[in-house]
Amino acid sequence: MAKDKSMFVCQECGSQSPRWVGKCPGCDAWNTLVEEKTRHVEKKHAHLISDSKPVVLSQVSTKDEERYVTGIKEFDNVMGSGIVRGSVTLIGGDPGIGKSTLALQVSCALSQKGNRVLYVSGEESIRQTSLRAERLIQKPTDSMYLVSQVDLAVILEHIEQFSPDAVVIDSIQVVYTSDILSSPGSVSQVRECAAILTHLAKAKGIALFLIGHVTKEGAIAGPRVLEHIVDTVLYFEGERYSSYRILRGTKNRFGSTNEIGVFEMTGLGLKEVDNPSEIFLSERPVNSSGSVVVPIVEGTRPFLVEIQGLVSRSAFGMVRQKAQGFDANRLALLIAVLEKRMGLSLQDKDVFVNVVGGVKLIDPAADLAVVVTVASALLDKPVPSDVVFIGEVGLAAEVRSVSQISARLKEAEKLGFKRCVMPKNNLKAGSDIKTNLKIVAVENVRQALEVLGK
Repeated sequence: MAKDKSMFVCQECGSQSPRWVGKCPGCDAWNTLVEEKTRHVEKKHAHLISDSKPVVLSQVSTKDEERYVTGIKEFDNVMGSGIVRGSVTLIGGDPGIGKSTLALQVSCALSQKGNRVLYVSGEESIRQTSLRAERLIQKPTDSMYLVSQVDLAVILEHIEQFSPDAVVIDSIQVVYTSDILSSPGSVSQVRECAAILTHLAKAKGIALFLIGHVTKEGAIAGPRVLEHIVDTVLYFEGERYSSYRILRGTKNRFGSTNEIGVFEMTGLGLKEVDNPSEIFLSERPVNSSGSVVVPIVEGTRPFLVEIQGLVSRSAFGMVRQKAQGFDANRLALLIAVLEKRMGLSLQDKDVFVNVVGGVKLIDPAADLAVVVTVASALLDKPVPSDVVFIGEVGLAAEVRSVSQISARLKEAEKLGFKRCVMPKNNLKAGSDIKTNLKIVAVENVRQALEVLGK
């Protein structure tokens, strides 16, 4: 009989080492290697992999590919018009952000469409899950099954018995297999359990959802390889003390990774936000310096957000540049442009930028709005409340053109804005722009700052 094998496994990246070392050779993290023992047993789950044979590519038909539509429009858009049969989706987010609530609502929506759903809860009892489900849905169905289990072998037996259309594992960090001697949540356990469940989903055409916790660094807890073996990775974002949540896809083999879904956490669960622009601008201050509105685009969806800025004299030897919802390195670059090209004195000032509503901006079209926000806060000149700013800013203080300008202008006009400061090159490239907004075309930041105080 073979002896149990012992390896030291990094809990961050999954790298293995035959002996303990202080610094992981894979990700350079310190003190992350933990000894794990693997029991040598015969493979119990070989039957999960279907006995497939090579086929001619031209003979494979995808015309009748079935997708499960939940009816939750924000979720379906992020998934790519529905859930593909046999797909594996990983849902990550901070503790308490609403991952389990989202998974339970999706499960209930699928069951109400007549699909058999198995919800495996490893962190709550059946009664606790049932109490939460009663609060979230009005009509319980007979197509949804609940089980509280963490043993992978038992979970596989339940799946074989009920033959569900969709399975939710809440969460993958608490599931374990007896083939591995390490504790649940370790790299080896998470990787092996996820791999076996993925093979099962592919073989039987089951839509599988895995819920994963996020570490303080913002990555899925457990091995990074977990993100590579699944088809879709969704991150549930939002401030802990804010009621709004954003579902963002960072990987999707069956749809776009640029789409987002906006939800509001209420006492009855997650509620879809059809018009996020109106929500994000509902409490905008009037005639206040350091407040600018920008139309951004996430995937195919435009909406307006407010960017706030604050500039104050530094009371310490080193100035601070802090950004919430905006890339800090990008902020430092834009501040340098204001100092060098515009002649604004910011070298002894603390600069703070905040994107209202917990939104994280990655759209370069927000550059001009951030520049105007900082300048407005420094000069204490309010930005007119009826104007929006669009444009990417270069190192020479030039304002560069952005994409999907027509959709941005349409969203701004719908919310009642009258003027738009935008790149001049967008007018050259898009002569078919039709809008009732007064367009202020600018070539550089200096021309855009002339709008302040008007």
